[in-house]
Amino acid sequence: MLAIYLKELRSYFINAIGYVYIGIFLAISALLFCYTTLISNTYSTSNYFSMLILVLVVLIPLLTMKLFAEEKKLRTEQMLLTAPVSITSMVLGKYFAAFTMYAASIIISCINFLPLYAVAAMERSEAGQQANYIHIGPSDAQILGSLVGILFIGAVFIAVGMFISTLTENQLAAAVITIATLVAMLAPASINNEAIISSYAVRFVIDWFNVLSRFANFSAGKFDFAAIFYYISLCSVFVFATVRVYDKRRWG
Repeated sequence: MLAIYLKELRSYFINAIGYVYIGIFLAISALLFCYTTLISNTYSTSNYFSMLILVLVVLIPLLTMKLFAEEKKLRTEQMLLTAPVSITSMVLGKYFAAFTMYAASIIISCINFLPLYAVAAMERSEAGQQANYIHIGPSDAQILGSLVGILFIGAVFIAVGMFISTLTENQLAAAVITIATLVAMLAPASINNEAIISSYAVRFVIDWFNVLSRFANFSAGKFDFAAIFYYISLCSVFVFATVRVYDKRRWG
């Protein structure tokens, strides 16, 4: 698995997809952060992370579209199937390479928070003694919780994109289908309310597929272990589906 993981990680920078993804992600995240916090004159980062999730719907397919579609296009898929590693190790190696790229971009983007803390420090110095009685600055719990939540949401998106990449050899088709699927996974957040759907049972079922509803606690600075289990379960389902596709191809 390690060899495939390192090979896949290197490939992101050989064909420039890694540079393009990180560059676009950091530029957009910086603009979003500036607009939702500094320009809006607020320390709350909830809008920033909510909008960033929508951006990930478009950007994460850049990471996943090549995972297996490229192997099929270059006719190197058979080498993977006959390699002396298990299908599970091969799939996990590719999955963790994509997740490493994603997690690295999230970590680097944390530099966006520095200006917010700098503004808070200046306001505290201007407030003087009053700063001892009121909280001035961003909420550390909200930022940390949102970072954890968005890492798990990204992990789910990567698992979905990886599975879809196994279904076609056209990278553009894989990206478009992944975007459509991720939009469908976020759509319940906008329709799942009592004004639109009166049946509680229907709303409950829709809510189960709503990946955004479980992000609310993270955005409030709370660690929701049930939500973490939910995200890990979704990742496992799509990783398992990817393994089954290649198991069938190996022995088919």
